[in-house]
Amino acid sequence: MKLKLLGAFGAALLLVACSGGNSNKGASTGNGAIQSPSVSGAVPGSQADLVANVGDRIFFPFDSNKLTDEARSTLDRQAEWMKRYPNVQVMIAGNCDDRGTEEYNIALGSRRANASRDYLVSLGISPDRITTISYGKDRPIAEGDNEDAWAQNRNATTSVR
Repeated sequence: MKLKLLGAFGAALLLVACSGGNSNKGASTGNGAIQSPSVSGAVPGSQADLVANVGDRIFFPFDSNKLTDEARSTLDRQAEWMKRYPNVQVMIAGNCDDRGTEEYNIALGSRRANASRDYLVSLGISPDRITTISYGKDRPIAEGDNEDAWAQNRNATTSVR
């Protein structure tokens, strides 16, 4: 009996939580105008906007923190996006594949995050807007012990804070 009552209470609570509408339909620009969602439907300046319209991730060669041309291109777009939204702060997380020691991969992930940050700073983004962290090999995005999975896991990921 108590279990049924708890279940009914939980369902009612869930319905109440889901029924609350968000009347905010766009981000304020500070000048009284409301920005409409971007082409992707994401709120401008949000993580979803960054992912859909710019790209949040760059990839690195094996055992390297050297920015490739493709990585620079993505970071160029990120810098332009950050200039468009000057109040947005980001965190860049450096990641590695699962080969190597934990200590080595933490250091390599840090170098990758810092290389990304330094490039954005060189494009005019204030370093105060960017924090970095290294997860080493602790947060893989692809499972497997093959080159395809390793290549996906050698990345730096930018997220809106």
